[in-house]
Amino acid sequence: MASTATPTLDAHRLRADFAVFEELLDGKPVAYLDSASSTQKPRQVLDRMRTFYEHEYANVHRGVYRLSERATEGFEGARRTVAGLLNAPSEREVIFTRSATEAINLVAYAWGLDNLGPGDVVVVTELEHHANFVPWQFIAQRTGASFRHIPIDDHGELQLDALDGLSREGNIKVVANNLVSNSLGTINPVETLAEWAHAQGAIMVVDAAQAAPHRVVDVQALGADFVAISSHKLCGPSGVGALWGRRELLEAMSPFNLGGEMIRSVGLDRTTFNDLPHKFEAGTPAIAEAVGFGAAIDYVNDVGLEAIERHEHLLVEQAMAALDEIPWIRVFGPPPERRAGIVSFDVEGIHPHDVAQILDWEGVAVRAGHHCTQPLMTRLGVAATTRASFYLYSLPEEIDRLVAGLHKVKASLG
Repeated sequence: MASTATPTLDAHRLRADFAVFEELLDGKPVAYLDSASSTQKPRQVLDRMRTFYEHEYANVHRGVYRLSERATEGFEGARRTVAGLLNAPSEREVIFTRSATEAINLVAYAWGLDNLGPGDVVVVTELEHHANFVPWQFIAQRTGASFRHIPIDDHGELQLDALDGLSREGNIKVVANNLVSNSLGTINPVETLAEWAHAQGAIMVVDAAQAAPHRVVDVQALGADFVAISSHKLCGPSGVGALWGRRELLEAMSPFNLGGEMIRSVGLDRTTFNDLPHKFEAGTPAIAEAVGFGAAIDYVNDVGLEAIERHEHLLVEQAMAALDEIPWIRVFGPPPERRAGIVSFDVEGIHPHDVAQILDWEGVAVRAGHHCTQPLMTRLGVAATTRASFYLYSLPEEIDRLVAGLHKVKASLG
């Protein structure tokens, strides 16, 4: 009989894998509530990268000697791991990039420049990170396409009733949306948007950088055409990310970068390009970082994405309940059941940078700013917010420290 027990995790036990939590700041352990920006790295990932550098390092794909073959297997093994994480139909559809940002730029340039023109419409949302907003805005301007957005309501959720109006503005060719908002934690109905996009004859581009570390991301179930993720938000190293794309689209696209590895043959009058995925991976890649990316996915999978999602949901419920009791704090975004482990808020009369500075004196690390979502900040009517975000190593008592620190902020500056 299958178990129906709710998956759980032991955050106290997991924290032993992260050296930073053994350190004290002014006599206190750090309450790291900025995982939406970047996550801490467990020893298992660092050990795997050290082993690779010490015992397996060589350039990949080009050597017939054993060390190079070992390095290539580590690199391509990481690709298989990313493909597994995303339930990609083929590992050849997984392109290693420097980041989710570069992955989206790859699509914007390599697909957008050849497929967009006057009369076409690119649709983004008010929730987008600049990485899934500015490239499309720029490419639309370059090609003469129109650039439109799906608005949000006062709860930070997409107003899907705006879709009919957008479809009358021209030939919808691109719909770009994040699966989870990095500012508000809003979980977006990507499946619905993908169905609508395809009915318009458009491609669906999903920024899953904020989703993949925290919940199951199945590219086939999403119905997306391109999905971008990043390593550093998933317990892995910075400097590496991945793009999944439908094979038929990737094969039809022009290369993004040119140089070594992405070529099949070069002559004085003509160059032909390599097969997927190498067609989009010019030059020596971030080999050790990709290996570390794979190790990070293994770590997260061992913990369990369902357990991580449940753990963060409980923390969000606790945080929002506590903040809602404070009259001089305004929390932005949807209710806990429709958001991931992110809480953005405003402290009445106090700039978020000042809030974050005083919280730091209490050993509480939060993010203050516009979070690379300036159109969203404009919609919310603020220049910036304070954001607390949680992950698998976050503890309920850290939320208590956050709330206590906010009272000190108010006492000092209110």
